[in-house]
Amino acid sequence: MTSRPRRPRPFAQVDVFADTPYLGNPVAVVLDGDGLSDEDMARLAVWTNLSETTFVVPPSSDHADYALRIFTPGGEIPFAGHPTLGSAHAWLEAGGTPKSSDTVTQECGLGLVTVRRSGVGLSFRAPRARRDGPLDTAHLDRIAHGLRITRERIIAHQWVDNGPGWAAVQLASAEEVLALEPDERGMRDLMLGVVGAYPEGSPLQFEVRAFAAPAGVPEDPVTGSLNAGIAQWLIGNGTAPHAYRVGQGARMGRQGVLTVQALDDEVWLGGGTVTCVHGSIHL
Repeated sequence: MTSRPRRPRPFAQVDVFADTPYLGNPVAVVLDGDGLSDEDMARLAVWTNLSETTFVVPPSSDHADYALRIFTPGGEIPFAGHPTLGSAHAWLEAGGTPKSSDTVTQECGLGLVTVRRSGVGLSFRAPRARRDGPLDTAHLDRIAHGLRITRERIIAHQWVDNGPGWAAVQLASAEEVLALEPDERGMRDLMLGVVGAYPEGSPLQFEVRAFAAPAGVPEDPVTGSLNAGIAQWLIGNGTAPHAYRVGQGARMGRQGVLTVQALDDEVWLGGGTVTCVHGSIHL
């Protein structure tokens, strides 16, 4: 069988949720994914070995500026936060012209996602959770076992699944979150976020860690989709204020910072985006 000839395609690697390059979460962006097969995309995602690799393709919706295919090393997912912001950043930087002057509309497996442009950077409107409500006892037992903690240390829990499959648990403090030493084998079936609060007056209000072994990512440096779901949960139950800042990635040597703002019934999540690699990739 004759293989399809490869050709150079515009490519960028963008660091997301950090203003300083190489301290956030990188996403690989193929800015012309038209004509690539699912197998081509999945193969590249395994090769980059990043938490996500994205492919910009023509949209099917007249309301969208572009469509985005999002792949982890474990396969395609319908939505993810840092790839949404990083891909919008790369598309705009490459000369993309949105239909609106202050927003970009992305089409993805979850539907249409709005990305807001402002003087302080990019933010996306959190999609509604596909699954919410408390976790069942068996799931909590698996989580406690995987995190190597007792059930009593989990002070609250919720499904916050807006596409990737996230469940979330809250511990009593950010310090406890940072101190976790999960059992790798116990975490292999869990898409899990862990959140804890910093003391009042701290520059950050919460610390989050994300564990996504089923997607091929044992721990994700900085995670937009998870933080979007956690924000809807914690703001909704009064645990978090309508505007706050989250840290993530410290245990991995990163300095990710996410900004959360609730406006009416919408939650917006943003952070820094900076291009670290720009050129072409042969696919």
